[in-house]
Amino acid sequence: MSKAFTKESDADDEALDDALDDAQDNPIPGGKNYVTPEGFKKLEEELAQLSRVERPKIVEIVSWAAGNGDRSENGDYIYGKKRLREIDRRIRYLIKRHESAEVVDPARQKNHDQVFFGATVTYADKDGAENTIRIVGIDEADLEAGLVSWVSPIARALLKAGVGDTVKLRTPHGEESIDVVDIRYA
Repeated sequence: MSKAFTKESDADDEALDDALDDAQDNPIPGGKNYVTPEGFKKLEEELAQLSRVERPKIVEIVSWAAGNGDRSENGDYIYGKKRLREIDRRIRYLIKRHESAEVVDPARQKNHDQVFFGATVTYADKDGAENTIRIVGIDEADLEAGLVSWVSPIARALLKAGVGDTVKLRTPHGEESIDVVDIRYA
């Protein structure tokens, strides 16, 4: 159905995008946006890629499509505008995250006996199975790569623990004890 027959508009989409941006700006109300140097570099690279490469390509496609006449049934124009809104929303988000980022270099950590931001921690669960994770910023978290956010339950349980310490981890199945086996800083 054409937007001409509904009360929806691009302005409504942009207002929703802005509301989503505000909700995602800082996942931790009043909290810090800690990030590793590697994570900060990736943030800058994504921002540069979107603003210098992808956005200009989409703008060119939308301009070309707009020059073809009827925009209401022009797929290149419609989907190009939609993609442009997505890119602009992501760029706004990345700029805000970049501005609020507080880079913490784990290599500069002086106390290697305790778990802090940036630590690579090996821990054993109740069955003796060992797992290794690295505590990183919110935007860097990737569970499959073993990167967990510093605000995740496992990271919060491990923070300030030392090798040999047993900490309590709250899980959906109840409280579980885990033992810290090793702490490393890159």
